[in-house]
Amino acid sequence: MKRSGAIRLVLMGTTALSLSACEEPQVDALVFRSVEECQQAAELSADECRGQQATAERTHVQTSPKYASVADCEADFGAGECEIAPYQTSSGGSVFMPLMAGFMMGQLLGGGFGSGVATQPLYRSRGASDLRTADNQSVGGATGRVAVSRSAAAAPTVKTSTIRRGGFGASARAYSATSAS
Repeated sequence: MKRSGAIRLVLMGTTALSLSACEEPQVDALVFRSVEECQQAAELSADECRGQQATAERTHVQTSPKYASVADCEADFGAGECEIAPYQTSSGGSVFMPLMAGFMMGQLLGGGFGSGVATQPLYRSRGASDLRTADNQSVGGATGRVAVSRSAAAAPTVKTSTIRRGGFGASARAYSATSAS
C-alpha cells in the first residue's frame, strides 16, 4: 500500500472515533402520540398513561413555542395545527401555540428506566416525521421505549415571549409576551 493510502485510512479511522466520542449520552424514555398508544404498549397502566399525558398537557401551556399570530404558528406547524393559548398579552392580544403531537416520560414510580427524563409535551414541525420537544430537540419518529439524547430528556424551558415567524427549528426574532400585540 502506498504511504498516502495508509495516511488516508488512518485519518478516516481517527475521524470516525472523534465523531463517536462527541455523541451526546442517551437515556431511555417512553414516547407516545396518544394515551391509547401508551396503553397498547403495555409499559404502563391506563391510569399512569392518562396521568402522564395530563402532566405533559399542563407543561404544554408553559413551555410550548408561542406565536404572535396564528399564521406564524401555522407556518412552522401546519394548517389547523395551532391553538389559542389560555392567556393573552398585556395589551389583550391572543397568543398561539402548536397542538401537542405526543408526550414523553421517563422514570415512573421507581420503575428504574429513563432516570432524569422529564414528562413533557412533544410537537411535530410542518412536514417533519420526527417528534420534537418544546426546546426543539428531536426524539425521533419511533414510539414506545426509545433512546433519546440527554438534552432532549431535560425539562423544557418556560417560554415567556412570542415568536414572530419561523421560530421552531429556525432562528427567529422573539418578542416579550408583555409587548407583543
